[in-house]
Amino acid sequence: MTSLLNNPEFWQYLSIPVIAALIGWSTNWLAIKMTFYPLEFVGKPPLLGWQGIIPSKARKMAAISVDATISKIGTVQEIFEHIDPKVLGAHIIHTVDPRIEEYVDELMLKEHPTFWENLPASARRMVYERVRKATPQLVDNLVQDVSDNIEDLLDIKGMVIDRLAKDKQLLNRIFLECGDVEFRFIINSGLYFGFLFGLIQMGVWYLYPAPWVLPVFGLLVGWATNWIALNVIFRPLHEHKVGPFRIQGLFLKRQPAVAASFCHIVTHEILTVGNIITAILEGPKGDRARNMVKKHIKPLVDETAGMGKALTQMAFGPAGFATLKNQVGEKAISISQSSFNNPMFEQDRARAVESIMVERMVALSSEQFQDLLRPCFQEDEIKLIMVGAFLGMVAGISQLIFVFGETLL
Repeated sequence: MTSLLNNPEFWQYLSIPVIAALIGWSTNWLAIKMTFYPLEFVGKPPLLGWQGIIPSKARKMAAISVDATISKIGTVQEIFEHIDPKVLGAHIIHTVDPRIEEYVDELMLKEHPTFWENLPASARRMVYERVRKATPQLVDNLVQDVSDNIEDLLDIKGMVIDRLAKDKQLLNRIFLECGDVEFRFIINSGLYFGFLFGLIQMGVWYLYPAPWVLPVFGLLVGWATNWIALNVIFRPLHEHKVGPFRIQGLFLKRQPAVAASFCHIVTHEILTVGNIITAILEGPKGDRARNMVKKHIKPLVDETAGMGKALTQMAFGPAGFATLKNQVGEKAISISQSSFNNPMFEQDRARAVESIMVERMVALSSEQFQDLLRPCFQEDEIKLIMVGAFLGMVAGISQLIFVFGETLL
């Protein structure tokens, strides 16, 4: 035994499966890193350099992600209903009510400062109260109108795609958090599969020590460890019973956990109330939404003027009265966007949407569910496998020269 351990040739042969394991681990690790990083292109475009596969095709990957998930687990109307328009209206009123005086003063001092400053305090208080009394019904009408037309006002697919395309770090995080277990398996499996291939390689090298054996096996290890790991994650698609064991793709077995992780990110960081309101007011149908706000809020000026409307119009002039109405509408739009900068409220509404999204995502078929993670490997998968194969071949050549002292010729 001692003579065997002291034999350099023994250690040379033993190094073959060890190095093969390291090749498998390192090429799989590199494949994962190259999938997500760097976020921006590094090098000299278009060929000399690299950008992570996901970030380089951010908009396409975001669209695939939306099509594979959000579009299948909830319509725009359903999502908005779970946010609950009545709760939104109540929140706006709760936010606005304490600042009624501030908002009225701001508008009046901007448009008609002399009139407002000379108005008796009792008259100003009457205006405040009229605004406070009229606002809840107007807000409720507005929110109901938005709810009734939400399918037309909100392009939820475009909203999510734009958000993820602009924030590549967030797009990466969705895939990385949802597939954390699978990515760790891919990396670690390179070690196991590489070692097994290395044992075969060692036997072949012992029986047939041709110079091409180590480079070719290195190439095969770099290629096969990636390929096997990807297939173990997504195959078999459906659960199969083999003796006492139940076999199914690793990612597919974790459907409930992945659904919870994905839906939490989407509802708490993308489909937030604030983001939805912004998308409605600034999206493709933003002009219609803004006009809707003005239509419902402008009557506030008439309500407030009350019996003195004719006198008010005379004091302001027709143009001044119309301008005041428009300014009230613009202020309402501004308030609509700022009212939801409340983390506690947003988290509460996010949880309401999250629960139904998780439930429906768990109910997706295996064919539908795999589309959440599978696309991030399918995009340029051949490039990753080729890089792994090339690095494996380089390691095999190095092993041939530096471990066994051979040459390629």
